[in-house]
Amino acid sequence: MKFVDEARIKISAGAGGNGCLSFRREKFIPFGGPDGGDGGDGGDVYLIADSQVNTLIDFRYQRNYKAERGEHGRGRLCSGARGADLVIKVPIGTEAWDDDTDELIGDLTEEGTKLLVAKGGWHGLGNARYKSSVNRAPRQTSDGTPGEERHLRLEMKLLADVGLLGLPNAGKSTFISQVSAAQPKVANYPFTTLYPNLGVVTLKDVRSFVIADVPGLVEGAADGAGLGIQFLRHLTRTRLLLHLVDMAPADVKQDPVESVKTINRELENYSEALGSQEQWLVLNKMDLVPDDIREELCREVIDKLNWKGKVFRVSGQSGESCDGLCDEVMTYLEQLKETKDNADSATDDTEE
Repeated sequence: MKFVDEARIKISAGAGGNGCLSFRREKFIPFGGPDGGDGGDGGDVYLIADSQVNTLIDFRYQRNYKAERGEHGRGRLCSGARGADLVIKVPIGTEAWDDDTDELIGDLTEEGTKLLVAKGGWHGLGNARYKSSVNRAPRQTSDGTPGEERHLRLEMKLLADVGLLGLPNAGKSTFISQVSAAQPKVANYPFTTLYPNLGVVTLKDVRSFVIADVPGLVEGAADGAGLGIQFLRHLTRTRLLLHLVDMAPADVKQDPVESVKTINRELENYSEALGSQEQWLVLNKMDLVPDDIREELCREVIDKLNWKGKVFRVSGQSGESCDGLCDEVMTYLEQLKETKDNADSATDDTEE
């Protein structure tokens, strides 16, 4: 199935039904008076997060969505029926933006979350509403108001705890297939990964976290080089970035130090928040580095980068040290959650 993470659609809520102009006409009742009913309200348009929907591809083929309009009022004080609401299913993690004003309408991050994106029109009034002691036979009615119309931009952001960074062929897909049940395409050519992959990493004690692999970046990605930065939005929700670096000596195309600097420049160009996110350095393909130069090579890279964060030496192909890295990641995520829970608890106590 093709992966689509952005779509533009037009939505229209239903218009309200018009009020009715009617008078009671029955035998032996010469002055029956006005009996025109009100129209019905127009239907609203909602987005709802559904775990059964994985991409936004359906919105590439159907771009216009319209809720039902309300029925018109009828005689004998009969009001028109309300128009049915339109509920559009979207993947969990979808953001809805007003494409005309660039305003964020809402973020659907949980199963079943429902978001009102267009309000239906108000019903019109029948002539029975206008009768009074001085106006016994009103011929005045009102029409229903139009429903809201909007051009929406839907952006899907994967919900993952950990994101993988790196140049093409850094070994991200091999790594995610080693630590999780995900089976991304793996081959020795650039841009093997054409769309994000998600994997669930389950530790021996049944604890787990979700990891995301996005297509590799190249220099100039912010300006559209390679696959560009269209998939970096999927890393904005992550709480930790693992920066994979190809350490294989035979691969002379990638200088480890320059590859890290290149990626980080592109991150900063894309988003200041993403550029400052917690990041761990993962020196990958260590199984291809001779034992006698391992320490010297790794130390040289770390010193040239002046890296202050955590550093791990792994092999996605052989699985070397991957379990230890996953244990460290799980511990870090649990500490973050504990810190957040304590902060929320302190906030609640203050409010009380």
